[in-house]
Amino acid sequence: MGQANFWDNNEKAQATVAELKSVNSILKPLDEALAVSRDLEALEELAREDGSLEPELAQETDRLEKLVAALELASLLSGPHDAADAIVSINARDGGTDANDWAEMLLRMYSAWAAKRDFDVELLDRQDDAVAGIQSATVAIRGPWAYGYLKGETGIHRLVRISPFNAEGKRQTSFAAVDVSPEIADDDTEVELNDEDIREDVFRASGAGGQHVNKTSSAIRLTHFPTGIVVQCQSERSQHKNRATAIKMLRSRIARLEEEKREAEQLARYKLQPKTGFGSQIRNYFLHPDQRVKDQRTGHYVGNFQSVLDGNIDGFLDAFLKWKASGSAPQSGGDE
Repeated sequence: MGQANFWDNNEKAQATVAELKSVNSILKPLDEALAVSRDLEALEELAREDGSLEPELAQETDRLEKLVAALELASLLSGPHDAADAIVSINARDGGTDANDWAEMLLRMYSAWAAKRDFDVELLDRQDDAVAGIQSATVAIRGPWAYGYLKGETGIHRLVRISPFNAEGKRQTSFAAVDVSPEIADDDTEVELNDEDIREDVFRASGAGGQHVNKTSSAIRLTHFPTGIVVQCQSERSQHKNRATAIKMLRSRIARLEEEKREAEQLARYKLQPKTGFGSQIRNYFLHPDQRVKDQRTGHYVGNFQSVLDGNIDGFLDAFLKWKASGSAPQSGGDE
């Protein structure tokens, strides 16, 4: 990075900077833990002679334990694409307008989580609903180990609340599907795309987006015949840019599909098959009759609904990593 011509190729330079961030996200906490460990040894010797130092000793011991626990958690990010950036797609499912509103709430939740970590968020595609919320949206969340942390969010998210769109004030259950894929570099040879395997449809962008977007056929939909994966992008005014983004989204979805196949083969050896994935319900969010959020797989529970929606989801992400590493079967039973 100190070379004079480092920024001549901006895309390559940005990739190097991202790689450095990923490396530092492991090395800096490790260096800190080692330093605290050395200081702790010296402090322990002093505390034997001076009892007044025992509270400080206990405080530093607690600090070291937290640092080691964080490193142990980071060690669980060992998948082939865990260090990659994440492409997060959210689709409204059953529940009408409430589901569209719920999908937008989830979009804000993941964006807030990314902001707390100082990650970059880029909107790749968004289809607004005519009444409220969104029909679907796709964002790229870029930061160290973004995919490794977020990949467990793939699945159906269920919301139970008193509907703000129902004049009778009835309880409404809404569903939204979240799909998380690793963002694959264009020069990654693992995912090969053949032109004959892809059908490209061009259409006019719908919804909000500006006069030019809606009057030209700039939106792109790609169908990948071997896998049945369909992606689309209409966020840019340029058809060329939308095609490039759609290709990136397709490569990412295929990479995740291949990763799931490898994991399924490994689990089959031990006759374990936890139910996870795009079509399975993973988490319940309740606003009525009381506030709570509970993960169906790990059992992790938070009693503050709004805190979770404000992006405080690390507890769920960490619990999933530990649950997956343990090879646990799904939690039995569930919420109403």
